Amino acid sequence: MKRTVIKINEDLCTGCGTCVKGCHGGALQLINGKAKIINEMFCDGLGACIGECPVGALSLEEREVTPYKEKPCCGVVPSKRQFPIQLRLVSPGATFLQNQDLVLAADCTAFVCKDFHDSFIKNNSLVIACPKLDSDKELYVEKLKTMIDHSAIKSLTVIMMEVPCCSGLWNIAQQAQEKSMRKIPIKEVIIEIK
Repeated sequence: MKRTVIKINEDLCTGCGTCVKGCHGGALQLINGKAKIINEMFCDGLGACIGECPVGALSLEEREVTPYKEKPCCGVVPSKRQFPIQLRLVSPGATFLQNQDLVLAADCTAFVCKDFHDSFIKNNSLVIACPKLDSDKELYVEKLKTMIDHSAIKSLTVIMMEVPCCSGLWNIAQQAQEKSMRKIPIKEVIIEIK
């Protein structure tokens, strides 16, 4: 499969590690004092790590990589296979988003709602985020905007806890919708603390 991934010029790499911190997919590690790609499948090809490199040792290139083949975990076949789910890590062009209804859920919601899967994500795609603990909300706005415009998601359901900090997730979704070329239905679901 041919796709865009990071290329590292080892002659320029100083081993400072800033690119590793900038790689949201976990594709990079420092090995023997140099940045290395540990798994090309973790590289989303967006190049967020490039701007972190102070010596310009990183670039993007299109090349053949081994396609990822998902395997069911623990013998269970999920109704919709997707990974990752954390919004920071999800590529806006991920195939599991194409022409799907998307659920954007606060991190906590699935843990406090016993029937979360059956009620909200059984037939939908899922991304999660925490508006209180995650940084760079503008990145989330841009990713959601791109998902709306280019992945042709059909609708967006924002699931939040009944706490003030979760309202930031609704704000992110509204900003993405305002910036997008396409207009889709956006629904808000509040999970009560009780």
